[in-house]
Amino acid sequence: MNVLINELPLSYFLSSLVGGYLLGSLPFGIILTRLAGQGDLRKIGSGNIGATNVLRTGNKGLALATLLLDSGKGALAVLLAYLIFPKDPLLLYCAGGGAFFGHLYPLYLKFKGGKGVATFLGTLLAINWPLGLACCLTWALSAVLFRISSLSALIAAALSPFYSYFLLHNSSLAIFACILCSMIFIRHAENIKRLLAGTEPKIGKK
Repeated sequence: MNVLINELPLSYFLSSLVGGYLLGSLPFGIILTRLAGQGDLRKIGSGNIGATNVLRTGNKGLALATLLLDSGKGALAVLLAYLIFPKDPLLLYCAGGGAFFGHLYPLYLKFKGGKGVATFLGTLLAINWPLGLACCLTWALSAVLFRISSLSALIAAALSPFYSYFLLHNSSLAIFACILCSMIFIRHAENIKRLLAGTEPKIGKK
């Protein structure tokens, strides 16, 4: 007998979570830099697998492609869950959360992944586009003002639960955003130390 959560079989939630995780585990930054002959991205700059580190190769097009694909895998996970399973918000949270954690701890890289900012934004855009747009605009404005990618990410992530609860009046979405926000702060622990020390590199610095 299937265990029911929110009147749906547990298998639905597990399928959404695992499917999202496997999709989120795809390391597009590493794949694209290798295809472009840039070598192993983990041995360049900060060693991170995301778009900011790809930008340190000097290839802006490659960085943009990484950004779009990393955000797209979060959005695609949510979209597939929406199309395949019943229209339940918890299933979308499972799929998007799975993709996000897949990027942080990818199966294909022995669980050593990125910091999840692009996947975070793509996931939020797919689950609730006003929230995703608000976070993207927050990141962009912070990037223009401070020219520091990590700081922009931390500001956008920190504000996401507040946007969800106070502007959208969606408590479940606020909880989901808070969980993802917490993980982003954990993954940015070293960046936070450098921010406090004033040594965090600016966007575009090789």
